Amino acid sequence: MNPARPTEPPVRFADAEEINPFQLLLDLHDHAVARTPGTGLNGVLTELALSAAVVSWWTRWQPSMIHTALRAGADLTDIAKATGLDADEVFDRWRRWVDVQTRLDIGGRPSVDPVEVQAIERRLEPGAVR
Repeated sequence: MNPARPTEPPVRFADAEEINPFQLLLDLHDHAVARTPGTGLNGVLTELALSAAVVSWWTRWQPSMIHTALRAGADLTDIAKATGLDADEVFDRWRRWVDVQTRLDIGGRPSVDPVEVQAIERRLEPGAVR
């Protein structure tokens, strides 16, 4: 169940972070489209709070999507082009994320299958563009 939405747009990161991530994107879009030059301090703070929450969410979510792309057969060059990162940064973000996920125990199993991770690593070994 989602918590009740506040009646006023958030002006603090902590409040914006409580909003569903997909709703955050919609709220940021709607706010940016409706904003006029005379919006005032609260309007600017709302945009900052919403933007900061979107960036924070995306930063946590992106490595999971990188892993999904790798599982689907994308290579580092494909992912680098899709993200605007260089291939080394794509690999580093994925590696940090997968190191945590393979140690995370959920019901007696890691969050990410270590065998699957090893298969991806083999695919990314020498010869892979990084």
